[in-house]
Amino acid sequence: MEEATFSGTEPINGTDVYYEYYKHESSRETLVLLHGFLSSTFSFRRLIPLLKTEFNVVSVDLPPFGKSGKSSQFVYSYENLAKTVIQLSEKLSFEKVTLVGHSMGGQIVLNVAHSKPELVDQAVLLCSSGYMKKMKPHLIFSSYIPFFYLYVKLYLQRSGVKQNLKNVVHDHSMIDDEMLYGYLSPFLEDDIFRALTRMIRDREGDLPPAALKRIETPCLLIWGEHDRVVPLHIGKRLNNDLKNSKLVVLKDTGHLVPEERPEDVLQHIKRFMKTAESV
Repeated sequence: MEEATFSGTEPINGTDVYYEYYKHESSRETLVLLHGFLSSTFSFRRLIPLLKTEFNVVSVDLPPFGKSGKSSQFVYSYENLAKTVIQLSEKLSFEKVTLVGHSMGGQIVLNVAHSKPELVDQAVLLCSSGYMKKMKPHLIFSSYIPFFYLYVKLYLQRSGVKQNLKNVVHDHSMIDDEMLYGYLSPFLEDDIFRALTRMIRDREGDLPPAALKRIETPCLLIWGEHDRVVPLHIGKRLNNDLKNSKLVVLKDTGHLVPEERPEDVLQHIKRFMKTAESV
């Protein structure tokens, strides 16, 4: 992994937020990267070395994932996670950023663009989640049962990291030991499962179409043709609901586009940002 100008945790919005900041010597453009569910900054390991040669790059571990705090008091709603990203941007004195979100991170990007549009110059949605509803009441109720976090842990252990990776990448030959350990390591302590139990309760569901239609931020949607986690029809629907958006589909690609197609993602981002600047 590339050396960051800064990496560590800062107290933001009542929790510890881990981030890596790669400062470019001359670029005025800052990209803030937000990963997906059950992931971390690790998922951008192939994209960051490419982006940092062109831009300032900040990669964030969204609580409770990666090295960020796993407090059972923090509210893990998308609205509050968006507020956390906004407060981190303010702490770093960013007036304008380009937000890049993968999967769940894309939904956080949309929440930021909806609640504080003046911060977001452009948005890049990599196989962004969309149109998911709040958890069913019986599951929310179950999350209050003592030791429910152990059921969450057992469920994730049964599905297994390798099987989950096979579900998110199109070419299974790219799954190696480094990749397996990188996605497994944040789940070796029980604190993450306690926090995920809280997240079951707090997640309020994705932005509805009416809210999406109010977002005026230029949005680039990059999708894997064979995405089995957030299928392409979700990307097409988002492209329809977001008034200022463009959809790009990558052939022979699954859900984990920052790992599978980092060079293509870089080129599409650069092209998109140049087009947005000239408008």
